[in-house]
Order: sequence, then C-alpha cells, then structure tokens
Amino acid sequence: MLSDTTSSRSKPPMRIGTVLPVVVIVIAAALTAFVIWQASSDDSPDQSVESADETQAEDGPEGDGPVTVPEGGVEPEQPDLSDIERRAPEDLLAVGPAEAPVALVMFSDFQCPFCATWHEETLPTMMDYVEAGDLRIEWRDVNVFGDASERAARASYAAALQGQFLRYHELLFPNGETLSEAQLSEESLIELAQQLDMDVDQFEEDLKSAEVADQISANAEEGLSIGAYSTPTFIVAGEPIVGAQPTEVFISAVDDALADAD
Repeated sequence: MLSDTTSSRSKPPMRIGTVLPVVVIVIAAALTAFVIWQASSDDSPDQSVESADETQAEDGPEGDGPVTVPEGGVEPEQPDLSDIERRAPEDLLAVGPAEAPVALVMFSDFQCPFCATWHEETLPTMMDYVEAGDLRIEWRDVNVFGDASERAARASYAAALQGQFLRYHELLFPNGETLSEAQLSEESLIELAQQLDMDVDQFEEDLKSAEVADQISANAEEGLSIGAYSTPTFIVAGEPIVGAQPTEVFISAVDDALADAD
C-alpha cells in the first residue's frame, strides 16, 4: 500500500473529489490492520510465558546438592564425581594408599594464592589422614593463570619423577605464599631443584620433555572438562568443594566420607 501511495505522488495532480475516497479507504484499511495486529500481540506473550513455565516444570532437574538455584527454577541434582579419582599406584602426583577408603582430588594452580594457603593451613591436617591410611590425595594442575603456571606444573612433575614431589611443592608455595612470575622462570625452577640435591641434568631434561608436557596438558584438560575453571577446586569422595575453605570443612567432609565407607 505504501509503494502505491509513493508512486502516486509522481503522477499528475488529481481532483480532490477523486482523491478523497481513496484516502478514506487507505486510512480505514490501515486502522483495521492495526487493530488485528494489536489483538494478536496481546495474546502472544501470555501464551509464551505459559508455555515456558510448563516446559520448566516438566523438564527441570531435581536434587538437593549445594548448587545455586535459578529464580523460579528447581534445584538440579548434584553429580557424583568420584570417577575422577585415578587410584593408580603409579600416579606420581598423589600421596596415600591407592585403596584408601576416601580420596581427595585437588585441581590447583601454582600462581593461585588460595592454593598456597590451603597447602600451608590444611594440607598438614589432611596428611594425618594420609598417614593413617584413610585418605589418598591426588593433584591436578589446571594452569588457568598461564604459561608460568604450566611451567611450574612441569617442574613439579619433573621433581616427582625423582621422588621429590611434596618437597618441591613446598618450595613453590613457601610459607603459604606464591612465587612471582619471574621466580617461576625455567632458570629459577632449576635452581629450586638444586636446593633439593636432585639430579639437575635429569630434572632439566624432564622439565623440557614432550612426555611431561603431554601429561601436564592432560591433567589440565581433565580439570577443565568438569568445570574446574577456578582454583582451588576439590573433589572429596565424589563431592565438590570450591575454594580454600577452612580446614574444618575438609575434616568434616573426610570424616563423613569415612563414616559412609564403614
């Protein structure tokens, strides 16, 4: 209709008596179309909202895990992540018996201050459970802070190849603090190995090896695949704990898991 009106402006002027009926018809048609459109618009939102509510009520997951529930939604079921445990006796980034009744998997980063805090304040208590044969701890470095973290993770694995995993860990988190990015240079990491009287030549070779790089990359991908985008993230007997929570939280989690295992 708009194209007809526009083209009519280029035609020679018409008499008012001829134009007026046409204008009236056009206006009436436009008003009718507007009324029909408005009526259909008023009905659509209510139907859409009702449909969305019905879908959410029918398809929404249920559960009572420690998760955030969207407004108007239902609480999703907390997944069991116990299959993330490797329980492999040859795992160099683990302490405690492979058959321990409870396992704790830690996804961490060597530039993460909260990871350093956990190692200083909570790990000693967890090691009491390890020494009693009740707990196994497995580490995975996700390296979300970048290249320096990945380099430190490779160095940690190289130290583990010489049986110095925990001692080297302590040097990377001195007094519950992180080292600066400059202190995580390749040269500085080799100097830390010297402090532990390791075979430095072998350490340097392992630090740069493709095999170690592949293992570190696989560990990081595993963590990211379950959503461990922030560090530290823990899985205790299949249940997630996010952040460097107080030591009491981990004591409670391990004690509860031990009670369930009996």
